[in-house]
Formats: sequence, C-alpha cells, structure tokens
Amino acid sequence: MSHQFGARYDLDAFVQASEQKDLNQGVFELESERMLEVNLNNSMVWTKLGAMVAYRGNLKFTRERILDQGIGNLLKKMISAEGARLTKVEGTGKLYAADQGKKITILQLRNQGITVNANDVLAFEPTLTNKIVLMRKIASMMAGGLFNIQLSGTGLVAITTHFDPLTLIVKPGNPVFTDPNATVAWSSNLAPKIKTDIQLKTFFGRGSGETFQMQFEGNGFVVIQPFEEFYGTSS
Repeated sequence: MSHQFGARYDLDAFVQASEQKDLNQGVFELESERMLEVNLNNSMVWTKLGAMVAYRGNLKFTRERILDQGIGNLLKKMISAEGARLTKVEGTGKLYAADQGKKITILQLRNQGITVNANDVLAFEPTLTNKIVLMRKIASMMAGGLFNIQLSGTGLVAITTHFDPLTLIVKPGNPVFTDPNATVAWSSNLAPKIKTDIQLKTFFGRGSGETFQMQFEGNGFVVIQPFEEFYGTSS
C-alpha cells in the first residue's frame, strides 16, 4: 500500500502504511522525504540542536559546549542563534531526526567541501570537519546574523530545505545573486559578497530601508529554496 496520508484508513491499515521500514541504506536513511533515520553502531553523529524526534536503543545526547571548537569560536558561539548549535549523539541504536517538516536531502562528500546555512544542517558524520562562520556584514543587518557551517572531508551530511531545493551553477563572468533568507548552501570554494540595492526595497517589501543580496562569483554552485526563512536570536 502506498503512503497516502490524509486519506481514510482503518487502524491496522494505517499502522501498516506508516510504520518504519528498514531500507538498508547505511548510516543515513530517509524514512520519508521529511524524516531522517540515523543508524548508529557504537558510533556517533552530530545533529542540529532539537532535531531528535524519537530514538530506540542506547543513545547518549550531549549538547555541544561553547569551547568544543576552541577559543577562536567562543565569541561567535556566544552570540549565535540556536540554529548554529549542535548535539552529539553517541551509542548504538536508531535516531529519528527532523526539522519542522522541512524536506531532507542527504549529500555524500568525497574529499569535498560545502558551506551550509547553520539553520539548514540537520546531521552530519564526525568524519567531516566542521567550522562555524559568521558573515559579519549580514550580521549587522539581520537579527541574529547569518551563521554558516563549513563542512569538508569525506562523509554524509543531511541538509533541509523548505520545499524542493534548486541549484544554480556559478561561472566566471556570470555571477549569481541570492536573497540571504532563501540561500541554503554553496560550494566551499566560493566566498560570497554582499550587494545592497535600495531600489529593490519596493519589490521585496523590506522595512529596513535597504535590500541586500549575496553575490557569488567564480566557479561553483549555490543552493536556494523557494522560501524566505527569517532568523532571530532565539530561533
């Protein structure tokens, strides 16, 4: 029976249609497009703070301490929104993670790098090096700033988007401009700049006076979503 949730079921049929299935896809497995299963076997994974919705087995959850990434990140972590915080999950069992019903995409990095908006990182393997970065110029314009997580190495990362993501290819001489609130991720070799345009405020309806975009130049890609997500200091 296919998943047709929202339809009418008797109880046994509903349980059969919606129950968890073992797909044997490895450490990260999509139970649905909005629910991630993480299979741990005496191992660990990093998840977004608050992403756990259920688990089975013997798992230990530890909120990342401010000094876990060293003194250099202390100030950034202190002023960051909750979206930039991580939880370490260790042990043996199955973890089910989600983020407000957002769509989940699993990416396999093979000695590669990607920068992801911290609010859009759901989980990643510890084999990936992670670094939290604050875009300072945007921080002066947006409540809570814009924090990103740079991930590099070999391993899996699960990212989230509102609806389906769209990837735009960036080529020399053909830059891409994006709304920061709709920007999900980009290739780590790109260093976005900030462009302001007062004339665009009428189209976007901003109350701050200036409308600003992220400008991507060079060779790479940028991932956007058809939704503007606004961040606050307590998100």
